[in-house]
Amino acid sequence: MSQAELSQRELAWMVLRGEMPPRLPFITRLEAWHRSHQRTQSLPPHLADWDLDRLHHEVGVGRLKFVNAYAFRLRGVEVHARFEGETIYHEYEPVIENFPSFWDIISTTNPGTTETDLIAPEGTLHLRHGLLPEHVQSGLDPYLQKHLISQAEDYPVAEAVIERMEFVPLFESVQAWQDQIGGHGMVVPLLQRIPFQQLLLEYLGEINLFKALHYERNRVERLLQLLDEQLLDVLPRLEPLGAGSPEGTPYVEFPDNLHGMMTSPPLFRKYCLESYQKYTEILHGQGKKVGSHTDGDMRTLLSLLPESGLDVCESFSQQPLTSCPFEEAWQAFRNGPLIWGAIPSTWLEEQTPQEVFEKEIETLLDLIDRPILLGVVDLFMRHNSIERVVYIAQRLRERQPPLSSDQVRREEAPF
Repeated sequence: MSQAELSQRELAWMVLRGEMPPRLPFITRLEAWHRSHQRTQSLPPHLADWDLDRLHHEVGVGRLKFVNAYAFRLRGVEVHARFEGETIYHEYEPVIENFPSFWDIISTTNPGTTETDLIAPEGTLHLRHGLLPEHVQSGLDPYLQKHLISQAEDYPVAEAVIERMEFVPLFESVQAWQDQIGGHGMVVPLLQRIPFQQLLLEYLGEINLFKALHYERNRVERLLQLLDEQLLDVLPRLEPLGAGSPEGTPYVEFPDNLHGMMTSPPLFRKYCLESYQKYTEILHGQGKKVGSHTDGDMRTLLSLLPESGLDVCESFSQQPLTSCPFEEAWQAFRNGPLIWGAIPSTWLEEQTPQEVFEKEIETLLDLIDRPILLGVVDLFMRHNSIERVVYIAQRLRERQPPLSSDQVRREEAPF
């Protein structure tokens, strides 16, 4: 099969197997850009009738689609959500894909506030999400204003809810999405975040978690233990995931949103490293590759991530989005994990001159001597240039196949 005939999906599988592909895969998310311009009726005329799949195909970049691999049924829990005081969701023992953030039931199209109550026999937990008009226009999701745990009395309620949650597989949904996207993209089945990241981003929030680690460490570590036990129960159940496709599902991901400033090296060593090692061992035993969404500043974690067992750092963000130069990560990850991302969205803004953008792309491509998945990080937004995505896709088709470091050494040998 010629280079031109290989799909983005096939190129990605080569990279995930550790093979140098004939051209570098370029797989990313254009949905925020597309959704924003649809909502404001500002799509260029020739794109106005294109859906997201056609946009990816015509532009020449593979589509990255995250799909939840499973959900949870909340046994013994009544969920009542109100948007601006009006009930939008009310169900007993619902099946929720995104627990505890509840993105399933939160409005993403109308600005305002959504209040959600989780009513359990042990007590009631409360969430609040906000969505501003500019978030709607930009195609962004609501932000969490009040986390699930905000006082000491919430811990035992949250523990009881977690202990009764029941696993609900969504494997057919994952396969349906891959069938829809086909070879021109990658569907990534999402797991839940690892326990520490769940507490940091979902259950307590950053400030409250850091306070709790000082004043309520026993409560925090009990919650971490419960979430660890939950994941150790869930992961073996993923064995059938991907069994219906010819290659199986080679890659799953923790949506951890790692950031070295929030999850600092000491916290990573204490609460994350062993967790990753345990979870990746289970998933590797199923023949799966495992990644984490690492869209924050990874510079302080570069020496630790290779010990984690992770195969991929997805949405890796280099300078100027973070303090981390690409070269440092490229050297630190020489024996893994793979990088997916590496193209900062700031390069695709009009304020970056075209000649600077082109030079940055060429410099990046010249450094690549082993497998990598390219993508725009963290999101391709409304103010980014779709023409520059086309440029990158075209340059990847035009460039000679990248040489591996072994090939470079052979070419440089005197005889």
